[in-house]
Parts: sequence; C-alpha cells; structure tokens
Amino acid sequence: MNERTTLKAADNGHLIIGGCDALELAKEFGTPLYVFDEAYIRAMMRVYKKTIESRYGGNGNVLYASKAFSCEAVYRIAQQENIGCDAVSGGELYTALKAGFNPANIYVHGNNKLFYELEEAVDAGVGGIVLDSISEAEVLDGICRAKSKTQDVLIRINPGVEAHTHAFVQTARTDSKFGFSISDGSALEIINGVLALKNIRLKGFHCHIGSQIFEKQSFVLAADKMMDFIKHVKDETGFVASVLNMGGGFGIYYTDDDPKLKEEDYATYLTALIDGIKGKAKELNLPEPYLLIEPGRSIVGESGITLYTVGTIKDIPGIKKYVAVDGGMFEAPRYALYQSKYCAAKADDVNAPCTQVVSIAGKCCESGDLVAADVRLPEVKKGDILVVFSTGAYHYSMASNYNRNFVPAAVLVKDGKADIIVKRQNYEDLVRNDVIPERLK
Repeated sequence: MNERTTLKAADNGHLIIGGCDALELAKEFGTPLYVFDEAYIRAMMRVYKKTIESRYGGNGNVLYASKAFSCEAVYRIAQQENIGCDAVSGGELYTALKAGFNPANIYVHGNNKLFYELEEAVDAGVGGIVLDSISEAEVLDGICRAKSKTQDVLIRINPGVEAHTHAFVQTARTDSKFGFSISDGSALEIINGVLALKNIRLKGFHCHIGSQIFEKQSFVLAADKMMDFIKHVKDETGFVASVLNMGGGFGIYYTDDDPKLKEEDYATYLTALIDGIKGKAKELNLPEPYLLIEPGRSIVGESGITLYTVGTIKDIPGIKKYVAVDGGMFEAPRYALYQSKYCAAKADDVNAPCTQVVSIAGKCCESGDLVAADVRLPEVKKGDILVVFSTGAYHYSMASNYNRNFVPAAVLVKDGKADIIVKRQNYEDLVRNDVIPERLK
C-alpha cells in the first residue's frame, strides 16, 4: 500500500481508506464500489503545482487530465487547488462547466472534435483548443468568424520520442493518429496554415509522448526536441511560441513490476523537465515558455480502489483457479483492453499471507472478462470482500453497461467521512433511453 494514500490496516486487519473501514463502505454502499481518497488527490495536485511555482517561478500550470476520471466532484477539487483541466469531449467540457470550473483554465483536446464541440468550447471561452488537423483549424476559424471571436490555440506536435510503455498508449510516434510529425515536415506546414487564419491565435505547441512512463529522461528528451522545434519555427516563420504543453504520462504503482514512487519522485520528474526547458531556452536564446502539464493517472490512479464481493469460486486442478466477483469488464475494462496487472487483497485481512495465485473473473458473458489475472491472494470464500488497488484512473471513465450491468457508485472519503460522488445506476437508468416504435406495440 502506498505511503501517500491514507490506506492502512487497522488493528483488526480491516482495510482503512480515508479513515473509513472498507467493509463498512461495502456494507453501506454496496459492491462493486469505487472509492477515492480525497487527501491523496489533493496531495498530488499540490506536488505538481508547487514544483512549477518553486522551480519555474510559477510560469505555468497543471491541467488535470479529465479522461482519467471525470465527475463534478473531482473538478471541484481541482478548482479549489487552483489548477486547470483538459477536456477531450463535449461531455467532459460540460461536466467541468457544470461543476463551476473556470473556462479560462480549460483546454480542449481531441483528434476529431465535432463541430458542436468546437462551438461549445468557443462559446464557453476556454483557455485554449489543441488543434489536430488543418481542416479542424479552418472549421474553428469559421466558427470564430461567425461569432466575432478570436480563439487561442495550440498545435499538437509529435517530437518522435518513443517512451517505454505499452504500445497501445504510445502517442508520439510518427504513425500516431495524434498530432503532426516534426520529421516529415507536416508540423511546419500546419503552423504556416494556422498563422494565415484570422480568427484563431496560435500561442504554442502541445506534445504527449505516452502514458505509464517511469523514465524521466523520456520527458527531458521530448522537451529538448520541442525547444529545438520552437527555435526552428522561429527561424522559418518568425513565430515564437509562448506556451508549451508537455502533456502527462507519469507512471503509477500497480504491481511490484512498477516502482513505488513518493511525492518527491514526481517532483523530481517535473524538475528534470523544467530544468531541461530552462537550459534549452538559454542555449537557444528563447524566452522560457509558459509551461502546461497534464497529469491525470498519477493524480487519481493510486487514490482509487474498487471493492468487490466474491461469488463463485472455480478451481480447475493443475490449470487455473477463478475467483468470480460481482464486477467485471463493464466497470474494470483495462485487463480486457491492455492485459493490465493489479494487486488485490481481502478487505477484512489485508495483511493475510497469500497462499494461492488466482484469476479474478467478472460476471460478463465473455471468456476474456477478467478483472485481473495471476493475482496472489489468501484463501477466500463466497461473500468475502476483495479490494483491487490503483483503480482510480480509467475505470469509472471507461465503464459501460455491457450485458446491461450497472455502472457502480463512487464515493469520496476523507477524515472518516464517505460521500457519494457518483450514484449507482439502477434498472430504470438502463432503459431510460429505450424507445419502442408504434409498429411493435
């Protein structure tokens, strides 16, 4: 269990998070249940914010990456911590605005933003829109012209840095669906196109080299390439970028294959990035750009756990043992998508010695429906409460109603108090948008 969370074992062996007994949470709110540690979320937001303030003179900000976990409560926390956010859909933008988020601190992303999403972003007055195609730039220019507005934009650039991470979450290779490559000249081409438009104002560039990265040198190399590119653009066009968004990608602990990072480790990652930018700015005689970063997973990933109730246990002698729970790929999709690894424990005895290796199976009608594979656990029985750790990012945000299962509730815990921040769905929620045509009545 991570030192920075409020996770601990009580004297009776029960898991405690945010001062709340996990078994009591399961009893009160039911399972599956997402549980988020508010103190952890705030601590991580402050780590990044304070590092920018102390190491970069406050010349930048943190943008919470909404795709990791989006709900009104987490936007309220981000707003209170005086950081911004990014939004990759109209839904994320709407949720942030509904929570009262300052639109000037919102940046809008996406490789295929829809017309209405661009309109909504302009109408809201967002701080920036990250462009991902010349056609998008032209559409946005037209929207702004019709509304007599000017919109600040960044252009997403691929610096050609391949971070050591899962192939599905590498996003800065030349063949990525995101952004424009420096190496093939397409980046400079769109810059010239955007600079010629009248109703959008180019402020700088964005890049993102991937996710779940632990090698700080990857971030330093990306920053080095981006600063060289800023100098190249200045020499070719006269445009000097005033904003540089370096994306996110800082890794978290899932299993013992991953390092257990402390707050100072994340500060060290960001410090190395900042020092790289400052050094290159001096070397190239460039102004230090306003720095934006977009951590999402590292802010909420380890803050979250999921509680499950054990159901069927199926032991196939000499082959595999399945421990089925009341969740599955509909609320924990990352194993099905990426074969992601997790740690788990019994919530009533978190320090019990692990005596078996099992696969935690879901309840969906799919052979591949696993929450986690090859997990070490103590002996468990039907009705036990299991906890799976580090589920704060990309679980609720990717959840679905597959097999018409419910998206679970989410609770926020702090100082012994638990508050619902996402209600559990019910049967009526599942059929709310169903319509029976007259000819079928």
